[in-house]
Amino acid sequence: MAWMLLDVALNPNPSALPGGSVIQQLANGIGGWALILALIGLIVGAATWALGAHSQNYQQSYLGRRAVLAAGAAALIIGAAPAIINFFFHLGLGV
Repeated sequence: MAWMLLDVALNPNPSALPGGSVIQQLANGIGGWALILALIGLIVGAATWALGAHSQNYQQSYLGRRAVLAAGAAALIIGAAPAIINFFFHLGLGV
């Protein structure tokens, strides 16, 4: 019976505290800026890749290709971040 009194519960609710909506807007804004930076990285990487390929510069081509892949991976992670966080949170609830 004593162990039942020690149980705790967690129900995340950003609006439960003052400023919760501001934090949500801040997270949305940071996510938007991060996607814009990923887009810029993709454009610069693609241009570097193209210039390196056309000038027969293997190193420049490789760096551009790596930048394109990194920008794509960043956009993928930014887009999947809420689902990843929710997955692990719900996985933790099942423990």
